[in-house]
Amino acid sequence: MAPGAGPDSRRPRIGVTGSARRFSASWYAIRLSVWLAGGRAIRITTRRRYPQEHLDAVIVSGGDDIHPGLYDSEELPDKEYDHERDELEQSYIRYAVDEGLPLLGICRGYQLINVFMGGSLHPDIRKMRKRTSNFGTILPRKTVLLESGSLLADVSRSARLWVNSLHYQAVDRVGEELSVAGRDLDDFVQVLEHDDGAPVLGVQWHPEYLVYLPAQLRLFRWLVRQASHRRSSSEFPLG
Repeated sequence: MAPGAGPDSRRPRIGVTGSARRFSASWYAIRLSVWLAGGRAIRITTRRRYPQEHLDAVIVSGGDDIHPGLYDSEELPDKEYDHERDELEQSYIRYAVDEGLPLLGICRGYQLINVFMGGSLHPDIRKMRKRTSNFGTILPRKTVLLESGSLLADVSRSARLWVNSLHYQAVDRVGEELSVAGRDLDDFVQVLEHDDGAPVLGVQWHPEYLVYLPAQLRLFRWLVRQASHRRSSSEFPLG
């Protein structure tokens, strides 16, 4: 069966927020990644809403810059911002955090989770890089070193990951209840997770373009597994 072709009630429903553009390479790559991991991706945009209470997990995907006003910074010249998408995705992040839905942030999505939790961003790190390249690519050309004992180190079964890089912004101040789980060779934060073990994970790269690497596919398998556990517990509550 093709990814997402027809309803499959046995698969956890993973809401994927993203761009409202008709064609989104990231959406199709995430859709396939979620399918390979055992879930069913549901596209959510400002033009395509979906009831939050019907989801088992949420992915906030990559895309355009977050409006800098959300972290008390200035707009950059010649940049386009999407206030409606910012608001939409914050509402899904809020619901996931409040209700304990597994939550994965990818690139912009990871940055937005940090901003939502009270953190801030470096508006442009291109001149700050010393050991890493500004060259953007979906290929794994960059090293991320994971913190020993972190969630992602456990999930990926690795202390070092090869990742891609399509960003020029980065996490500056880390949000409340979040901890750093990985950095690149320039010491920029690349992975955030929740302090108290809640199923919240954010990565600066795009794992949906790297699912041919086992460690990257395990990230989606973790999310689907968490969604399955939550779904089972809600269908068969204790007491």
